Amino acid sequence: MSLAETELDDPVVSNDDAVPKGKEQRLVTLVKRHSVVVRVTHWITVLCLTMLLMSGLQIFNARPQLDFGIKTDFDHPPAVIDSDELDGKARGYVRIGDHRFDTTGVLGLSEFEGKPTERAFPSWATLPGEQDLGTGRAIHFVFAWLFVANGLVYLVWGFATRHFRRDFLPSRAQWRHVGGEILDHARLRFARGEQARQYNAIQKMTYFAVAFVLLPLLVLAGWAMSPGLDAAFPFLLHVFGGRQTARSIHFLAAFGVVLFVVVHVALVLLSGLFNNMRSMVTGWYDIGQERDIHG
Repeated sequence: MSLAETELDDPVVSNDDAVPKGKEQRLVTLVKRHSVVVRVTHWITVLCLTMLLMSGLQIFNARPQLDFGIKTDFDHPPAVIDSDELDGKARGYVRIGDHRFDTTGVLGLSEFEGKPTERAFPSWATLPGEQDLGTGRAIHFVFAWLFVANGLVYLVWGFATRHFRRDFLPSRAQWRHVGGEILDHARLRFARGEQARQYNAIQKMTYFAVAFVLLPLLVLAGWAMSPGLDAAFPFLLHVFGGRQTARSIHFLAAFGVVLFVVVHVALVLLSGLFNNMRSMVTGWYDIGQERDIHG
């Protein structure tokens, strides 16, 4: 692994005599953490997931309910986002089973161009902002195939270079310390120095679950909703138990990805935005070495 090491300017010193004995001097220790392929496919994935989520919510708005099986239950679906009148006022709500939650202003009823509008997801969350199923579907399909192509490039490269074995599978030593790593994450203690050269066990398990379980599930459930792909891969409908089940799984998997992204971005911010962004743009990551200064 490439290594570049220089001293930080903070604190600013001209020589070792200017630093009190016993003090630690911070070093910038840069290691090459991400290859070009990882960085490029990462940012393409960010673009695709953003466009897919927003256009997907536009599509969902055309029928804002979740069903399971082959047929749609218009009378009493398992879950629905809708609006009605309560005490003479329009109210938006989410109903899951027999439990109803008031979501006026965000889900079911929100403002569009200054007027209360009945729609599942608000205009700021959909692409395009206005209700336009045709455009939403077109955007969704374009970025869905770009997402698949990008994923295939990443998978082929990952297996060819043993990237997945090295960065997605915890070592035996890491398994032995996974409990401590969970506590460190809970306390927002992040690895520095030599320990920061590689992903820890929690990171590896999470990335493995997202790359090999959650995202493939999202894609396959999406394919199962397409009549054309159903004809090419008829087993998909049987695997998911019907198009409506596939639609619900696709929706839930999408929000599983959203949850991952929220946690991921939060940890990026908490562990050092500049350092993490630099590593995903240039490939170089500062592992933050420190050394004692002796007189």
